[in-house]
Amino acid sequence: MTQIKESSTRNANKIISADICPVTYAINKIGGHWKPIILYQLMSGPKRYSELKRAIPAITEKMLIQHLKQLQDDNLVIRKAEHVVPPFVTYYLSESGKDLTPVLNAMAEWGLRDSKRQ
Repeated sequence: MTQIKESSTRNANKIISADICPVTYAINKIGGHWKPIILYQLMSGPKRYSELKRAIPAITEKMLIQHLKQLQDDNLVIRKAEHVVPPFVTYYLSESGKDLTPVLNAMAEWGLRDSKRQ
């Protein structure tokens, strides 16, 4: 992932914008192509990495790992590692992540309706 210079004007504007606008804040947390899809998959319950990979076959391993880490850093997903051999890691939604359920369901419903209009 490319590093953003902390003191850049763009980065400063992004931080200020997120503080002022709740939509910008939300998009910074769940925006992009893969994050909403990962969160949507976790809405049905905890999943292991391999289950997520199977559920989202188009995502690369690098992207899945990277976005899971970002979602963890943003406190939307919790990673639980069992100390057994082989390692058993489960991902599930945090309380903040669960709060996104109505938003993601609304997006899915809109997508179904809009795709039928095309």
